[in-house]
Amino acid sequence: MERFANQRQVFFFEEYIPTDHHLAYFEIHSFEDSPIKSIRPRIPGDWDNARREAALAKILDEIILLLCSAKPILWFYTPMMFAFARHVDSAAIVYDCMDELASFKFAPSELKHMERLLIGHADVVFTGGFSLYESKRLLHENIHPFPSGVETDHFKAARNPLSTPVDQAVIGGPRLGFYGVIDERLDLELIAFAARELPECSFVFVGPVAKIDKADLPVAPNIHYLGQKDYAELPAYLAGWDVALMPFALNESTRFISPTKTPEYLASGRPVVSTKITDVVRHYGDVDGVLTAATPSEFVAACRKALKLPKGDAGRIAAIDARLGEMSWDSIQQRMQAIVEEAIEHRGHPLGGEKRRDNRVVAIANPGKPPFDYLIVGAGFAGSVLAERLASAGHQVLISDRRSHVGGNAYDYYNEDGLLVHKYGPHIFHTNSEEIFNYLSRFTQWRPYEHRVLSSVNGQLLPVPINRTTLNRLYDLRLSSDAETAAFLLSKAQAIETIQTAKDVVRAQVGDELYELFFEGYTRKQWGFDPSELDKSVTARIPTRTNDDDRYFLDTFQVMPLHGYTRMFENMLDRPGITIELATDFEQLRDLRLASHTIFTGPIDEYFNFRLGKLPYRSLNFLHETIDKERFQDAAVINFPSEDIPYTRITEYKYLTGQSHPKTSICYETPCAGGDPYYPIPRPENQAIYKQYEALAKQQSDVSFVGRLGTYKYYNMDQVVGQALATFKRLMQQAGHVDQMRSADQASNA
Repeated sequence: MERFANQRQVFFFEEYIPTDHHLAYFEIHSFEDSPIKSIRPRIPGDWDNARREAALAKILDEIILLLCSAKPILWFYTPMMFAFARHVDSAAIVYDCMDELASFKFAPSELKHMERLLIGHADVVFTGGFSLYESKRLLHENIHPFPSGVETDHFKAARNPLSTPVDQAVIGGPRLGFYGVIDERLDLELIAFAARELPECSFVFVGPVAKIDKADLPVAPNIHYLGQKDYAELPAYLAGWDVALMPFALNESTRFISPTKTPEYLASGRPVVSTKITDVVRHYGDVDGVLTAATPSEFVAACRKALKLPKGDAGRIAAIDARLGEMSWDSIQQRMQAIVEEAIEHRGHPLGGEKRRDNRVVAIANPGKPPFDYLIVGAGFAGSVLAERLASAGHQVLISDRRSHVGGNAYDYYNEDGLLVHKYGPHIFHTNSEEIFNYLSRFTQWRPYEHRVLSSVNGQLLPVPINRTTLNRLYDLRLSSDAETAAFLLSKAQAIETIQTAKDVVRAQVGDELYELFFEGYTRKQWGFDPSELDKSVTARIPTRTNDDDRYFLDTFQVMPLHGYTRMFENMLDRPGITIELATDFEQLRDLRLASHTIFTGPIDEYFNFRLGKLPYRSLNFLHETIDKERFQDAAVINFPSEDIPYTRITEYKYLTGQSHPKTSICYETPCAGGDPYYPIPRPENQAIYKQYEALAKQQSDVSFVGRLGTYKYYNMDQVVGQALATFKRLMQQAGHVDQMRSADQASNA
């Protein structure tokens, strides 16, 4: 709400407070260092419900009359307040459903009825997690999941030594801690069991007790209840814990929760042990250092395992920071604001008019004609281009992605400091194809950009690809012509009869010394294999030059989207006929018969449930960091070939984006074996497995495989676009829809 208050007045209408005064009135309170005003109604304690609701409605009307210069947005965190607010002429109604409140202890009996009324009147519904979204997704056409964000820097403070709070300092370690409301959502029997099984550990609980009797809390010499603390104090308590706990009961009150403390605990660098809360398992189950348990014995075993994890493990912390990168409150508020503004705009346009809402998927196992012509899995370059082409040709398209955003690995966003960064590492657009460049130009303006890379070698930063400047500075030479440089490289090159591997390619061009300095360590880190074990295509992409041209690419078109990749994708997908379903796994849609043809851009082995074995992929961890100065390094990317350094490169995004800002954002990139699949690993045995999947795919008439993962091949972005355009033409020709191809071009050009 503080972020919304930067653009609008925000009044937080609190629950009423009983008073002994004979009339109803309200107080306006300001929060320290916040533009938000708190409205606190005071209602005589002996009034019945009808009289109280009428008084609250009158107070709300007075506030709007006195303090609002335009129609207000009504934003509800509880349906119970809709009873006295439903008459207000509003710009839009937002229901921010943070929890399944009807499942909570002492929930009002009329809450479910009021929620149905509120959803029926709401323009937009937000849910506090994906489980909650799935339970309500069919109740409203404009519903969006928004798990809690995290003030990463606030909780990162716990990674460093902090002064131990006095009440925690007297508690011995190791300490396993929990902060939050202590209520019916906690498994008290589990806590007692863990304390008995781990007598050498101290269990610390920070937070108020609510809705349960304090006498029911488990008591033991190693259980400590420290009461409620200020938000600012939490990092100091976290810094003194060895493990952070989420001992939630598995019951109706926790069925749909998506705990805010999960990302907060992770930001602190602490390992997390939780019971198997659905959204914790779904979103964090693959994070190193998050352990979940189904039984008390498993919970204790997970605590023991967490205690043995090395503190401050750089790889684990880097993976956590990468996961938290898109979870800032700034990015959440920006996405929410865009949805709310669209809802306000939609109020003035009846259904069927020029303005429309994005449809949500509500079709289930349709026994007749599928509601869509095409289901496209993956909203990166391949999927988005095909969605745009097919919709422009008059087809109904559903495009889904398991991530919560479009753009695939090219997704960019503004971080908490307002810097535009690439979430999944640097993406530089370059192509020699005028057709591909002109196609993408329909959806973005461009800024010219020529990419340059330096490599940290022998204490120097030298240009790569290797050129004349590289050689002169490395060997203290005075080479001045292409011929001299070519002759020098020839003197270094190794005579190799048959070039078969990535190592052969480089040694044949530049010899052993340059190979070892620039390529060997970098390639081992990048791929997890020695270059001699990789296909020659890995290093064939990297040229060696005899001139001083230090550009990384030599393509005709070298540009960056002026407003970022995400905006380009949004423009591409903003057309009638396209329905977008994010944060949705293909397995959720596979059996719903939503379309007659599927276009799959995910891993081909995953589509076939790995029946022929798993195809190996190389993954990446990204550690984003904001630096409080305008420039951090001398080029957009600096490579680190040395195997003594875990990361392969550092990217500074302001070179790519051209953004002017007093701060700068950098990203450390570290390859790893597990995680999202980024690069197919080019080895003969992997190609053999893929060929079997390819043969299986050719037997399927109702699915097409496109993109890096769908065809198990390393493509540049422009190559993926070209492949998608070719796939569209092939689909139209196979169906005899040549005229639709022409209409698609006309629609896009228009």
